[in-house]
Amino acid sequence: MRVLSVASECAPLVKTGGLADVAGALPAALRAEGVEMRTLLPGYPAVMAALGHGAGQVAAESDLFGGPARLLAGHAAGLDLLVLDAPHLFAREGSIYLGPDGQDWPDNPERFAALSLMAARIGARGLTIDGAAWRPELIHCHDWQAGFVPDYLDREGGDCATVLTIHNIAFQGLTGHHMIERLGLPRSRFHADGFEYYGKLSALKAGLMRADRLTTVSPTYAAELMRPEFGMGLDGVMRARRRDLSGILNGIDETAWNPATDPHIAEGYRHPAGKAPNRDALRAEMGLPDAPGPLCCVVSRLTEQKGLDLLLEALPALLDRGGQLALLGSGDRALEDAFRDAAREDNVAVRIGYDEALSHRLIAGSDAILVPSRFEPCGLTQLYGLRYGTIPVVALTGGLADTVINASPAALDRGVATGLQFHPVAKDPLAVALDRLCDLHAEPEVWAQLQANAMRQPVGWTSSARAYAALYRDAIAAA
Repeated sequence: MRVLSVASECAPLVKTGGLADVAGALPAALRAEGVEMRTLLPGYPAVMAALGHGAGQVAAESDLFGGPARLLAGHAAGLDLLVLDAPHLFAREGSIYLGPDGQDWPDNPERFAALSLMAARIGARGLTIDGAAWRPELIHCHDWQAGFVPDYLDREGGDCATVLTIHNIAFQGLTGHHMIERLGLPRSRFHADGFEYYGKLSALKAGLMRADRLTTVSPTYAAELMRPEFGMGLDGVMRARRRDLSGILNGIDETAWNPATDPHIAEGYRHPAGKAPNRDALRAEMGLPDAPGPLCCVVSRLTEQKGLDLLLEALPALLDRGGQLALLGSGDRALEDAFRDAAREDNVAVRIGYDEALSHRLIAGSDAILVPSRFEPCGLTQLYGLRYGTIPVVALTGGLADTVINASPAALDRGVATGLQFHPVAKDPLAVALDRLCDLHAEPEVWAQLQANAMRQPVGWTSSARAYAALYRDAIAAA
């Protein structure tokens, strides 16, 4: 199968969240399933630098939403890439989505419509790459940034199948309806069964209504999307398309995240006992003293979605039992300031920002990882925790519910527990979970069994790649 993956970010080239990890991992994971995947990315400075001088031009546009553009084919980071080199849209330093003022770039609608339009033209016309014809049988669209692909594909006369993956339905690519003509879309589709969303134009809804198949990144999140409290105004659309919706769990890159060979951590390990030197090194790096309770970490965006305001309220339940917190993240200014204030405690350490290497050391050196999200489509940090024997404490939602086995008495008796879940997502249930964590940590045999269970859990892409390949075959056959 020939598949074009269309994404606004892709690890390790450019990343702001889990979407990048998925886009970066899927091509290699699907190769074993007989899928030849090329990834279409915007020509951000980091992507252009990684592509280097070996890329060849395979298409050109004289005026793509305000300026000339080239489509380049090349290779970087083990990926077969198609890169949309449109300097007027993508040659910007800093955030790929936000301007220097912290607000969305005003031309984000045009920027990602251009990406979608180029994907549709590839699907309709094909390309000649290294002297050989290449045309996808299916286009895999990721999130709202690729939401207009099915509409553009129809306009361009393409007949390949489409799959749209929802990584987070909270981000919908909304813009005013005055942009319809500017984006080259049919005004006849501006209605409730098209891409109209409460009087605005929604790129995500456009894809949800027109893609042949829909996926999201965990079975529980797929079910949650049909409920008003999770569907963000699109729950009716999700219910209407429930027969076309699949929940396929994300995996992680087991090479990059391997405690035995991780170059970022103090000492590699294959068994839970090997965490001790990493714990000592982490405490020294973060300025934390020795303590009898569990050392917990957070690696996260600091937003309300992630439930970190609840963690601030519940934190005494951990600290009063001799536990510690080491946090790495950035986001809402009020939360950043609140965690800085919390770090006045001897047993709390906070780093504002993002540091990939430090995130590895935090997970390797901590006893537990806290993920109290109000909603979480899949989540990756709990998977990293499992891989490193770092016990996840998670809210019972989305992919967190699907990937962590709660340490209930029955699960402990059967020897299958891998972490702790709490529900509802509120301060008091989280505090109870932290207290329970301290109880388990105080029982060395039980704790060692939890860690061993966690490290045995399958967290890679094998089964999910098989599910995607089957979905692709089904979509192609039905198109």
